[in-house]
Amino acid sequence: MKKFTICLFSASLLLLMACHRPASDNKIDLSVPWKFHSGDDPAWIAASFDDSKWELINPTDIWEHQGYKNLDGFAWYRIRVAIPKRLINDAFIKDSLQIRLGRIDDYDQVFLNDELIGENGKTIPQKTEARPDFFKGQSQWDTERRYILAANDPRIHWDQENVIAVRAYDQGGAGGMFSKPFEISMADLPDHIKFDFNQSGFKFDGDTLISKQFAISNISLKEDFRGKLTIKAIRCDNGNQLFREETLLDMAPNISTVFTVNIKKDLSVPAIIYFTFRENASGKEVRESLEMPYILTPKPCKSPRINGAKVFGIRPWSPFLYKVAATGQPPLTYSAESLPEGLHLRAGDGLITGYISKKGEYKVRLKVTNSFGAAERDFTIKCGDLISLTPPMGWNSWNVWGLSVSDKKVRQAGEAFISSGLINHGWTYINIDDGWEDTHDKNGNIIPNSKFPDMKTMCTYIHSLGLKVGIYSSPGPKTCGGYEGSYNFEEKDARNYADWGIDYLKYDWCSYGGIAPNPNENQLKAPYREMRKYIRKVNRDIHFSLCQYGMGDVWTWGNEVDGNSWRTTGDIEDSWESLSGIGFTQSKCSPFSAPGRWNDPDMLVVGWVGWGPKLHYTRLTPNEQYTHVTLWSLLAAPLLIGCDLTQLDAFTLSLLTNDEVLAINQDPLGKQAKKVSKNDEYQIWVRDLEDGSKAVGLFNLTENQLPVNVNLDDLLMKGKWMMRDVWPQTDLGLVQTHFEMSVPPHGTRLLVFRKP
Repeated sequence: MKKFTICLFSASLLLLMACHRPASDNKIDLSVPWKFHSGDDPAWIAASFDDSKWELINPTDIWEHQGYKNLDGFAWYRIRVAIPKRLINDAFIKDSLQIRLGRIDDYDQVFLNDELIGENGKTIPQKTEARPDFFKGQSQWDTERRYILAANDPRIHWDQENVIAVRAYDQGGAGGMFSKPFEISMADLPDHIKFDFNQSGFKFDGDTLISKQFAISNISLKEDFRGKLTIKAIRCDNGNQLFREETLLDMAPNISTVFTVNIKKDLSVPAIIYFTFRENASGKEVRESLEMPYILTPKPCKSPRINGAKVFGIRPWSPFLYKVAATGQPPLTYSAESLPEGLHLRAGDGLITGYISKKGEYKVRLKVTNSFGAAERDFTIKCGDLISLTPPMGWNSWNVWGLSVSDKKVRQAGEAFISSGLINHGWTYINIDDGWEDTHDKNGNIIPNSKFPDMKTMCTYIHSLGLKVGIYSSPGPKTCGGYEGSYNFEEKDARNYADWGIDYLKYDWCSYGGIAPNPNENQLKAPYREMRKYIRKVNRDIHFSLCQYGMGDVWTWGNEVDGNSWRTTGDIEDSWESLSGIGFTQSKCSPFSAPGRWNDPDMLVVGWVGWGPKLHYTRLTPNEQYTHVTLWSLLAAPLLIGCDLTQLDAFTLSLLTNDEVLAINQDPLGKQAKKVSKNDEYQIWVRDLEDGSKAVGLFNLTENQLPVNVNLDDLLMKGKWMMRDVWPQTDLGLVQTHFEMSVPPHGTRLLVFRKP
């Protein structure tokens, strides 16, 4: 394994520096290298244990990025640090010490001087085998680890060396500690006064009024705070104040106060709400800010527009199910010229069903009419060996319901596709993730658990809505959630999936790591080849999604095992750190994207998410959500919504229904964008489109509004081009050599360039 090394300093000197690093700004920095060892031993808790021969590791980044790519299971981190008593003397509030250790993937226990001070997720008792109930526990990888101890807690050794030991467990994919902050400090006013903006979303009333509910809490052990809360909203374009309100607060310990603000503004204009609590006795302030959502997607016209994929792949004699996606004032009437023999289109809803018996390429002309006009578009059906000729668009249950998914929730998701109109923009799949399985019966048939009483009936219902159904399993004996996997039952499972009517299979590595603990490339391919062999034998097209977190550079060989898409990363979460860390590292995968072969950087985290059963509104800002959907569209990534579709707000719906943005994702050429320019402040990505035009994304990596100056030569574009701003669907005129565009903080501008 690769060692974490620092130039010029020996390991012993670095350790000495970490042990005695002074406090700065009343904080002790713990983001220095820690000692690290894989495995599990109860002796490693002890402060007296000699860890001098352990490796050094950066605690703010997962261990896969530091030479431990194949490490699943237990590992330990240790650090020695002096905690000076002057932290108390210099503190405004002197009653509690806090230790902040970033985040962990997946589970951990934290010990201070031999004593347990915190636990994150569920962990396995030392020196025991993994138990099924452990795997059914949800990890808390999206939770900041913050441990509060009273200042007189005997586990703290003031003015002496302290040993922090972290027992970490990773059940697959990314592992270990990551993120920031890593520090020790006395809990100050901002640590006691907390704003919570994620328990409710923004609500829209008409075209000008936005409401937001939030809470302010005193989470201290015993302090009582009095002060003034000031709330103001400022437009980003001109700095004008939209709203101001002041309130006196008297906050006892463990008390929350809920407020609702109602702000009138143009919904297309970005604005920020600023919150300031000023404590009376000290004059100290706690400040927070919140971006207000702004809607750029124009409302659909009353006249018809045909959306969705322009090309569709099918195998001979597989059931054909395709919904012509179209917007316009109802009722709409659908028709098609030159449909191949065996297919039928329902005029009332545009659903095409049937079978095609002969391989070939069929050119069809679709038409949609209403009282306001008509729309026509070419549609190509390719009957052959390859399916999923454009990236799948749909919904997956994991990022919202986790293991609490049920038949009812899946049906509700399908119904929400209809009621929200998502189906009219090309959204197709309703995918069940982990948590549906029970066991295999004596004949080897997979039996769903009690949450799914009749899988076949449920699939039939989803199909009746014009939608498709996905399911989840693992090549190992157990799924990531500890449910029944497909190991040794691959053929039976494939047959059952086909019989139920499954259209998509997410096949998650999970416990197969126990079968191939240090897999080479052939071992990584083997379980996917095995399942694909049986999927090919059933008389049904099933999109095959390889989920193994990018191990072995899966994008270089996913097509060899006949995968239709493959995860290139670990799991995403709703943070800028996760979104940017995943999305902006995908350029290496670009050469391997093609129709029917898609790089998958994981699901969308917009709207109400939470990994079930408790939900929260996404922690991504509106600008970051625009970046999310823009970048995934440029990457030709599968678009799988991961939120509660029954709680779609106007802003989230606008993100998911911009047909010009979705058309870039669904472009038939199937080429993924490449990163063509970058620095510490911004990145530029370019994607070639089928008609010869270019889609260009400008991405601001900073927290400030940023002007980006672009030379067309850097985009490999010569001559004159017409430029279109895609989100608001506005033409910007002719450009020839360069242009400059302002990009919002952590935000994006998505452009399409066409020859005049």
